[in-house]
Amino acid sequence: MPAGEPVLRVAAPADEAAIDALIKESATALFPRFYDERQSASAVRFVAQVDPLLLADGTYFVLESAGEAVACGGWSRRDLLYTGSGHVAGNERLLDPAGEPARVRAMFVRANWTRRGLGRRILEECEAAARREGFRKLALVSTLPGLPLYRAYGFRELGAHDVTMPDGVTIPCVAMEKPIE
Repeated sequence: MPAGEPVLRVAAPADEAAIDALIKESATALFPRFYDERQSASAVRFVAQVDPLLLADGTYFVLESAGEAVACGGWSRRDLLYTGSGHVAGNERLLDPAGEPARVRAMFVRANWTRRGLGRRILEECEAAARREGFRKLALVSTLPGLPLYRAYGFRELGAHDVTMPDGVTIPCVAMEKPIE
């Protein structure tokens, strides 16, 4: 691992280009380990996208080492389950923390930085922030590369939630949730 423990901070709108590059690099490297060529290409195109609303809301985090973004991810208080699903009427609606789960969103790690606890650090920050806003549960739709992280963190699988991309390619995913500790 490069020198220096990565530093976690809230991402800002000015970080959009660096985060976009990280997300695309991560997806390009990791998705082919779990999906076929068509699925990987479609997911890189439609899933590996920055959501500017997460940056504007201050609910997205980046881990940096030596000035380079090595991991990112966040949570949302809005009704949108996953990156790249597009904005449709109602999905920017604020969730009710008393009865709806906060959404974990857009978790990506550079391939050469995986299995080092970076995803867990981001999830811990997401959970703490959602707890401060009164949420009692986290929910997400995981791509296959994310399953080991979410399982290890205590998320429970609810079942398949396959996602059909705008190009008609279906990406197997899994809906998951976790009570906030």
